[in-house]
Amino acid sequence: MLHRLLLSLMTASALVLGGCALSPQQLDPQPVLKGPLTAVGHGQPVVVKVVDGRPGPSLGTRGGLYADTSTLTVRSEDVVPKLQAQAETAVRLLGYTPSANAYNAPQLTLTLAELKYQSPKDGVYVTQADITATFRADVQNSSRRYTGRYGASLNQRFGMAPNQATNSKLVSEVLSDALTRVFKDPTIAQTLGQQ
Repeated sequence: MLHRLLLSLMTASALVLGGCALSPQQLDPQPVLKGPLTAVGHGQPVVVKVVDGRPGPSLGTRGGLYADTSTLTVRSEDVVPKLQAQAETAVRLLGYTPSANAYNAPQLTLTLAELKYQSPKDGVYVTQADITATFRADVQNSSRRYTGRYGASLNQRFGMAPNQATNSKLVSEVLSDALTRVFKDPTIAQTLGQQ
């Protein structure tokens, strides 16, 4: 009887400790442009291109006891089309007309330069995450050029390890903030409109 009780306790302990390992998550962020933009254009065509400039799809790990097995990823094909749609929306709101291949039109290239998720790796439980996103915007209009970097970050604390939906939402918020900063910069709109 004591032997069975001891065996049951060992099995339960193994299950509890196994629960400390966090599985990998493939996130599906939904970046959205926030707030109004001031229209300065008059319907001129602008070529808008979004590029994923990250070295790979990994953002980092979820941390915890077995951090190496808890990788977070966002694939290019999951985020670039959404960023492209939002960038085109922003260009429209600025008063321009997004055009895939307008001849001799101003060009805006928006590069997702960085997307990171960092959690402490020294603890058993995940208690916080630092999430950062950085875009590089390159505007070319005839001989005029402008390049700017725009970032956003979030430090989030948790009572328990966040699930995939929560992490997708948090990454979406940071991407949305960084994206909005790009298009709130008046230099972007002015450079696109200069003759």
